[in-house]
Amino acid sequence: MTKKLIILLLAIAPIAAVAQNAKLAHINTQEIFSLMPELPGIETQLNTQQEEITKNGQAIVDEFNKKAEEFQKTATTASEAVKADQQKQLDQLQERYQMFLQNSQKTMEELRQKLLAPVQQKIANAIKAVGDEKGYTYIFDLAAGNLVYVATTGAEDATPLVKTKLGIK
Repeated sequence: MTKKLIILLLAIAPIAAVAQNAKLAHINTQEIFSLMPELPGIETQLNTQQEEITKNGQAIVDEFNKKAEEFQKTATTASEAVKADQQKQLDQLQERYQMFLQNSQKTMEELRQKLLAPVQQKIANAIKAVGDEKGYTYIFDLAAGNLVYVATTGAEDATPLVKTKLGIK
């Protein structure tokens, strides 16, 4: 039993020594991200793309509604072959609309990622620079939700330093 206790103490001792020398800080990347000067331009581009998608989607819906109206007008007088053809056209339009929605969602997500990647990299670079300059061992991101306790002493809020590094207030 004593042997196990000694081994445990020898294993814990280096961890405790490192923890005493660790310089900790925390940041809030959501706060920093929301203040990035590139964000309004990115939102404008995304809104423009979304408006274009909505316009094109509405054109498909309008075409569907027009064909459905025609179908109802001729439903009583049209032959079964004509009705079947009209129903097939409506089904094809419906499938085309569903495919359009899926493709549009994918396109929007790809554009969002493409536009946000440089901003996220810029923030990551600023965090690394602040960590290197200030000699932090760890910087925790409060926005990630992984941290459940932040001591009021011992951890410095590096958010203002990263904002300064990025030139935002």
